Amino acid sequence: MNGSSPSPPDSINIWCTWALTVTYEAGEYTEQKFKAEKTGGGQVIPSPNLDTDLVMACGHLADVLIKASKNPIQMQMDIARYSKLISLKDTGHNEHREARFLERCPPSHEGKRLVNEPAIILNASSAIIAWYLPDALTDTTQKEIREATDLLAPSLEKSRLFNRGSEDVGATHRCINLSLAWFQQGHKNVSNLEVSASLKGPSCKNILKAIARPAAITSMALTVMHPEQYWAGLRTLSNLRNIAVSKDLPQMPEALQYWASMLNTLSIISNWETLHHRDHMSIAECFNILTTVWNYSNAWMTMPNLQLEFKYNSSCMIVFSRRIVRHGFYDVEGDQIAWA
Repeated sequence: MNGSSPSPPDSINIWCTWALTVTYEAGEYTEQKFKAEKTGGGQVIPSPNLDTDLVMACGHLADVLIKASKNPIQMQMDIARYSKLISLKDTGHNEHREARFLERCPPSHEGKRLVNEPAIILNASSAIIAWYLPDALTDTTQKEIREATDLLAPSLEKSRLFNRGSEDVGATHRCINLSLAWFQQGHKNVSNLEVSASLKGPSCKNILKAIARPAAITSMALTVMHPEQYWAGLRTLSNLRNIAVSKDLPQMPEALQYWASMLNTLSIISNWETLHHRDHMSIAECFNILTTVWNYSNAWMTMPNLQLEFKYNSSCMIVFSRRIVRHGFYDVEGDQIAWA
């Protein structure tokens, strides 16, 4: 799943919006700084378009990526063979089938292994199948995620709700999705994509500007971790812009001006406990990025088919294919927000 340096393909003309320009230049700086630190190269000068906080965030993330790259955890698992064994029906909930998969494609170690230092997870052919980046976010970035989440509080209040039995409002499970191109499932005669409901109100611009820097930071990580996916995302946004303008889709061109992520959707999840599962609608060859913040403790992300368990403290970033890797996250002490 890892690839080569993210040089822009000739077929892509970078669509210069404020948000994408910032994301692109931050990604270039992060990727160049990562290479320079890994090879002992010279100093990398950031673009003058990047403010101090974003430059600091890029440098900090590059440092954590370097630490992870120097700490490989080798698996014996053949991930290509494993991906062929599982079908769309294998959501990860059938423990009997999962036990059989584990027997046929075991990892390299017996029993569960705990991981709390930056690391990359390699399969049998040494391809990277996961990145674990604890403390990947600066204090400023964490603050911005909290402030953006506060701005989305009205949408979260109306969102899917699963109460844990506590009277504390902060201990409520909620989830919303922000998307530039949401397919309206369950609606008749709807053929065009639309922006998600949370971006249709008068606060759309303020919301997108609030999430811009954290969204850019996750995207710039892809320049190192999965450059092919990074450029595919940029190509998709360029195509989406052309479609939005040609079909005069409501609100989408305006939203695109401030969308800073190379991914089409951002899920914001509050105090969400998930059983072991796979996301069967995800693309096997692509990485999914999970970041977590807020005021909580004693959190672990588990990946039973790898027999790994990761410390999931605030400011942690975990990157893997949710289509292939079975994963789960259990109840924590305190309040936790995840961006996925």
